[in-house]
Amino acid sequence: MPAPRRSPFSPAADVIGSELDLGLTGSHVVHALTPGFCHAASLYLLERWRREETTYAGADPAQIEARRLALRVGTDAPESWERTLPVGEVLVFPRATPYARALVDGHAQLLDSVDEHTAERLTLSAGQDARIGELLKTRSFLVVPLRLRGGAIGFVACSRGPERGPFLTAEIAAVESLAARAAVALDNARRYEHERRTALAIRNSLLPGSIQEVEGCRIAHGSLPAGQGSIIGGDWFDVLRRPGDRVSLIVGDAMGHGPESAVAMIQLRTAVRTLAGLDIPAADLVRRLDALASETPGASFATCIYAEWDARHRTCTLVGAGHPPPLLRGPDGRTAPVTLVGAGLPLGLGAGSYEPTVLSVEDPALLVLYSDGLVESRDADIDQEIARLAEALDTAAADHDPLPALCRRLLHTPSDPARSDDRTLLLAELTPAVG
Repeated sequence: MPAPRRSPFSPAADVIGSELDLGLTGSHVVHALTPGFCHAASLYLLERWRREETTYAGADPAQIEARRLALRVGTDAPESWERTLPVGEVLVFPRATPYARALVDGHAQLLDSVDEHTAERLTLSAGQDARIGELLKTRSFLVVPLRLRGGAIGFVACSRGPERGPFLTAEIAAVESLAARAAVALDNARRYEHERRTALAIRNSLLPGSIQEVEGCRIAHGSLPAGQGSIIGGDWFDVLRRPGDRVSLIVGDAMGHGPESAVAMIQLRTAVRTLAGLDIPAADLVRRLDALASETPGASFATCIYAEWDARHRTCTLVGAGHPPPLLRGPDGRTAPVTLVGAGLPLGLGAGSYEPTVLSVEDPALLVLYSDGLVESRDADIDQEIARLAEALDTAAADHDPLPALCRRLLHTPSDPARSDDRTLLLAELTPAVG
């Protein structure tokens, strides 16, 4: 039985694609190639492809723009070349260069030395770096295109010095095979980074802005996504100024995770802002939100708790839609769930039956709105977990934590350490107006 064929590359080749990160993937490729296979290696991505723009209009552009994603020379650390050949630098390559030819023709380019354009560019970038001279003493120079679905997305460049033999046909084929794997891994990483940027933009759009304090009300809020590395889920919250020094606060939860839930969240949040601008009673606002949710894909069975604080009249009006009840910590220093007139059905069911609970708040109090991720557990019922959250608040408040610190502390004391659901918390320190 013949012995298994030995790879010409280092073990770094085996981990290409193991990380959904462009920089790490590029680093794995150049580490697979150097120093065992070649003296120096670099990987470039077309800037248009990296930025997800349209490809070049012509099949044979006069020049291409590519960004250096990774570089390795011998066993040197990339940082040692940062001043001379920085990672992240965007370069323009004319049509006559082997890089542009490889991309346009779709075939590897093999030269006996570094091309004239590259030699001139390296010489100009050298400055006081004498190592560039060693790089230019190249006996064999190879450029292999990175191709994906019939098009080029970048290229890998390898060079060998005079002490090494030229690249052989079998070696070129091996680099082409490595480049094919790398192209798929880079595409996966780019897609993931695009989704991550989109998710971050969605999450940031859901933050309630810079409101931290209004007349008679100080605010602290925070949220943590479920699982490991998740960014967006079904939770949403908002804080809105109202006429007459009033403030509206809401915490909601759309079912599920990912883009569909995020779209539902955005639509519900926008609807609440629009309805609050009409200055209608709290119960009417939730009834109209229910009607809108029934016509919004992904918003059915969403839950929320809506609160309106009026410091002048010393009242806090609460309306629930299938959501866990808020907590209230009064002047006696004890926290307890608020008994609502009606828990209300989740949004989008067309129930239309939502009743307000009006609390008279004569002394400063702390109102706590939260999502069910803070009180759901596989080992206890929700009433026990709500009581646990109330106790945790009393314990934390006894330490006189500032409001933002109190919020962070409560967010990080979940009943479910696996964090299977998003957690959102909104604290409002209510201070009635004097006189």
